[in-house]
Amino acid sequence: MTTTEIQLPKVAQTRISRLAHASGRSPAAMLRFVLRDGFDAVELSIKENARADAEFAAGATVTHAEVMRNALNAVQHAKREPRSAT
Repeated sequence: MTTTEIQLPKVAQTRISRLAHASGRSPAAMLRFVLRDGFDAVELSIKENARADAEFAAGATVTHAEVMRNALNAVQHAKREPRSAT
């Protein structure tokens, strides 16, 4: 059995390396995500995770209990509102 080596364009290799560095993963691990999801989706995911990490570090987050309390209040409020005829 022979092994076939796949060559990626230099621009793709550079992009994978940059994404790997930003995410703390190896280029080989990042390649698996890129093949599965595509460059744009992986880049967006890394950006969103970094933004969420920054918000969490700054204390700009809401607890699960608070989210659930707000959701319950919204549902209870919606049940009390009169329904409009459509």
